[in-house]
Amino acid sequence: MASFADITDQLAGQAIELPSWAFGNSGTRFKVFSTPGTPRSVEEKIADAAQVHAATGLAPKVALHIPWDQVDDFAALGRYAEDHGVTLGTINSNTFQDDAYKFGSLTHVDETIRRKAIEHHFTCVDVMDATGSRDLKIWLADGTNYAGQGDIRGRQDRLADSLRQIYDRLGPEQRMVLEYKFFEPAFYHTDVPDWGTSYAHVSALGDKAMVCLDTGHHAPGTNIEFIVAQLLRLGKLGSFDFNSRYYADDDLIVGSADPFQLFRILYEVIRGGGFGPGSDVAFMLDQCHNVEDKIPGQIRSVLNVQEMTARALLVDHDALAKAQADGDVLGANGLIMDAFYTDVRPDLAAWRESRGLPGDPMHAYAVSGYQRTIETDRVGGRQAGWGA
Repeated sequence: MASFADITDQLAGQAIELPSWAFGNSGTRFKVFSTPGTPRSVEEKIADAAQVHAATGLAPKVALHIPWDQVDDFAALGRYAEDHGVTLGTINSNTFQDDAYKFGSLTHVDETIRRKAIEHHFTCVDVMDATGSRDLKIWLADGTNYAGQGDIRGRQDRLADSLRQIYDRLGPEQRMVLEYKFFEPAFYHTDVPDWGTSYAHVSALGDKAMVCLDTGHHAPGTNIEFIVAQLLRLGKLGSFDFNSRYYADDDLIVGSADPFQLFRILYEVIRGGGFGPGSDVAFMLDQCHNVEDKIPGQIRSVLNVQEMTARALLVDHDALAKAQADGDVLGANGLIMDAFYTDVRPDLAAWRESRGLPGDPMHAYAVSGYQRTIETDRVGGRQAGWGA
């Protein structure tokens, strides 16, 4: 097994993008909970995200959600972010809240509504032009609840046409990443329910279209690391939305429900060349903090990804390849388990300190006073949350 000293150069380049919406209020479909100090503007979201990066050195970019994070001057917003030590990242579209999209957006049978959804994505590309963002991420709530409600084939044809128009609007250095989700809010069928459907659409578009894999968007029992390996093999894994789930799309802190699954996913990412300076795969969180404080929740999340990445980097690939070739089932599994069970936390703490970062970022934030300050200062106005 590799030593921790052998992997520090690889760890040094790790970056995990933060979602602006993780700093707003959220909850279950029954209730959205408000908390003291919640941001009231996109600038306050960025300021909170900057605290995560300052404590961990892991989160240099903040993803925006349009229209939730709409401003008049995105160039000025980019300068604001840079002044706080971060930059603006992925631009996420939203075609799931307007009443017009009740029966679909990019797949809608009404050409007027479909055009509205396409034009929204053109607006998102305009934002990318202003911010220098590379990726446009598309997640669709489109689907049906009942057999016969819609023409499944026709909806796929309209989706393909809509995506083509958006793709053609991208600049030469920009990408589209198409997310999938097997159910919710559509329950009979979802128009992009799985990695295969997303892959089929992005493959038809071209090299600038990729698949986004959300770790919470799969049926129970799905082998997510197999999907990771396959998409890397096909050259179509564009980005991750990291979170954790017990039952469905729970959007819990990544690694909280099944840390071994996160380890297995990251092992396949490393095995397939999806990690490191030669990779274009973007790591991003997509979580909601319903009962825990938001900034510490994001700190814990990026630390979980870092820890499992470190463990995955410890796997002895040469020894594993030999055990696999020899048919040594238990020996091969033992090499994986040895790396997973290695406690890298003390080494990570010492390494952070050697780089001028807090050895314990959670404690550093707790004693910083920032949480008390925002709870005192952010009084009045409308707190950010779902739809804001």
